[in-house]
Amino acid sequence: MSDHTDHHAPEGLRTRGTIVVVPGRGETRATYGRLAARLAADAYRVRVVDAPDLTAPGTDDPGAALTRFGALLTEAVDGAAGPDGVAEPVVLLGADAGAAVLAAHLGRAGRLPGGRRPDAVVLAGLPGRAAPGVDTWDEELDVRTFCPTHRGTLSNDTEVRRGSLGEPLPDALLTAAYDAELAVPVLFLAGEADPLTDRDALVHAAKSLPLARLSVVRGAHHDVLNDVQHRSVAAEIVTFLETLRDDLVPAVAVETSAW
Repeated sequence: MSDHTDHHAPEGLRTRGTIVVVPGRGETRATYGRLAARLAADAYRVRVVDAPDLTAPGTDDPGAALTRFGALLTEAVDGAAGPDGVAEPVVLLGADAGAAVLAAHLGRAGRLPGGRRPDAVVLAGLPGRAAPGVDTWDEELDVRTFCPTHRGTLSNDTEVRRGSLGEPLPDALLTAAYDAELAVPVLFLAGEADPLTDRDALVHAAKSLPLARLSVVRGAHHDVLNDVQHRSVAAEIVTFLETLRDDLVPAVAVETSAW
């Protein structure tokens, strides 16, 4: 059985880059089908991999666990190559635990096994150390998203692991993620109404990095990539991706506003 799902750029268009998406706690590749299809429609090659297994032996040892995860990322990027090789820029996008593992791995190694350094990273819903008190699936959904379509996607996916948001991430992993010295451009995405977010820690992390941006999505919850504001969030990601071609300068500059 495949451990990834691919979404290709429309036929006839030049592929503008490669994005590898890493899901978070309890999520499956299907959780990111909508986002991946939207990014692919903008001519990006998108590969969604399985969520990192934080229950595997040795997970409390960040070094060993992150080394294994790095090898999987390298395989995912190399496997997304087309006839002309891997389309650049290469961007890694993680949500929740996926964001934490990405940040921790790159902070530790600086690059993927094999020597490739990604061109940028998107960290969405990077959690803090607080764990919500959720007793029912409806309560967990309320923490995750208010988008009715996405609530249905999660509820109808029998592979989604319910109750996972109540499981705190290893403290060593979170420490490594927030202390990561990332030399590549980073886009942090956080929901304004996310009870798992440590906003102060996110602000500190963003300000401590040389090339980082923190975008807070008004009214969004923990699944910031899949909440009611998902179109605006996807647009924010695409805008960030496009700036990678021009020294992080957005193509559109707002000089006046009538509202």
